[in-house]
Amino acid sequence: MPSATPNTVPGTLFYFSAPADGSEPYNRVNTDPTSTLPLSNWSPVKYTVQIENVRDKEASFTLDEAGFQYYKHPSRHTSFVDDDEIKAEYYPESAELIKKITGASRVVLFDHSMFIIFPCSKLMNRLCLAIRRRIPGQADMTGKRQPVREVHVDQTTSSAIARVHLHLPSSEAPELLKHRFQIINLWRPISHPAFDLPLTLCDYRTVDKENDLVAVARISPERRGETYRVKYNPQHRWKYLKGMTPEEFVLIKCFDSTEDSGVSIFTPHTAFIDASAPEDILPRQSIELRALVFYD
Repeated sequence: MPSATPNTVPGTLFYFSAPADGSEPYNRVNTDPTSTLPLSNWSPVKYTVQIENVRDKEASFTLDEAGFQYYKHPSRHTSFVDDDEIKAEYYPESAELIKKITGASRVVLFDHSMFIIFPCSKLMNRLCLAIRRRIPGQADMTGKRQPVREVHVDQTTSSAIARVHLHLPSSEAPELLKHRFQIINLWRPISHPAFDLPLTLCDYRTVDKENDLVAVARISPERRGETYRVKYNPQHRWKYLKGMTPEEFVLIKCFDSTEDSGVSIFTPHTAFIDASAPEDILPRQSIELRALVFYD
C-alpha cells in the first residue's frame, strides 16, 4: 500500500475475488424477492489503499489521460425531485455540456441514478433508506441500494455495443458503430457538498487493462448484461475531490472504442468512507447520468 501523505486518506475498497468453484461470476439484480437463488456467486475482498484529494490539482487529470475530469459548472436545473422534470430540463443541458467538453457530434443520455439517504431521526445520525433509481424505469435498472462499494467499471466492450443497439434506432446503430463512440457518466452532488460516501476514481494510467478486469454477468429478469469488476493491483492510484459541491461535477469514462493506445478507455471507480470528513455531515445526495457519446 502506498504510504500516506498530507493530501491522502486511507480508504477501504472492495476488489474482485473469483468464485471458489471456478464458475463464471455473476450478479443478479431486481430478482423475485421470493427467489432462493443467490444474488452473486463471488465475494469482494477488502483492501485499504491511500486515496489522494486532488483539490486545487484538478487540471492534472483529463478524460483522455486519467479517464476522468473534474469541472465547475452550476446546473440550471436544481430541484432534482421529479423524474420527468429531470429528463426535460437536466438531460438537455447536460448533453450540451458533454458535447461542448468532448467535441462530440451527438450525445444520447440513456438513464440516470439518483442517490439519496434519509436519516432515521434527528436524534440518530444513522442511515435508514437509500434510494438509487435509474431512469427510464427498466426493471433491471431500478433498485433501492447503497452506492456501489465494489470497484467496478460500468461497461464492458460487449455491453457498450449492446447499449448502442438498445438505445438507438436499428436504422442508425450500424453506422454509428463504424465511428468512435464512448459511454461517459456525469456525476454531481445535489443539495449540499458530498462529504458522505464520496466517489473515488482510479487513474487509468495505473491500471493493467489486460489483467485487472473481470467481466461479471449482470442478470435480470429482462435481459443479461455485463459489467467489469476489478482485481487488486498495488499500482493503482486512487483520487477524489473532497467535498464536491453541487456546482462541481466529474465526467467518468466507462468505455471508449478508440484504437489509440495512448488514450484511456475506462475508469474503475467506487464509493468509500472518508474518515477525514467533518463530523455531523449530511447524508449524500447525488445524481449520475449515463451518456452515449458519438463522433463523426
